[in-house]
Amino acid sequence: MQQVTPAYVRNLNGITQDFLCPVSANIFNIQFLKFRIRDMDSGQTLFEVERDQDEESIENLPPEYQDEARRIKYHFGPQFFELKTVGAQLTFSVGDKPIKNFTIIERHYFRDNLLRSYEFQFPFCIPNSTNTWEHIYTIPEINEAMRQEMINNPFQTKSDSFYFVGDQLVMHNKAEYDYSPFD
Repeated sequence: MQQVTPAYVRNLNGITQDFLCPVSANIFNIQFLKFRIRDMDSGQTLFEVERDQDEESIENLPPEYQDEARRIKYHFGPQFFELKTVGAQLTFSVGDKPIKNFTIIERHYFRDNLLRSYEFQFPFCIPNSTNTWEHIYTIPEINEAMRQEMINNPFQTKSDSFYFVGDQLVMHNKAEYDYSPFD
């Protein structure tokens, strides 16, 4: 089996069909508590979710629900293409081990054509801490024909988010995007 390293995921040619690590790979007990996406120019919140403190962590879900809990669907509407930069703010906690070089590599595709690859690093997390991290995304230039295809084909735009500690893949999440008009 191929070892999944940052170099490996940087060279992927399309969205992955399966998750590249099991939920049990999260040996650092990284828990996502809150996530917010906002337009950096206006400050408008585009999406926000916060985990209820009483909610079970993904590791405690029955195995048949774990993969579904690692997927999210966004509906941003066609006006999303007018934005220049968005901020994604993530609040997360870590377990009792220090984390060095926590890296997120996110690869966005439309029908297996790479739109953009993003990479963010958090150099160190203190054990048993809660951290807030905002990464800024520059929206790529997309020609009008492809933009219209993305609007006309909801959820054909997808991303893989890979979370590494050093070179070890500890989490993998997937997202799908809908840019069609709101009803």
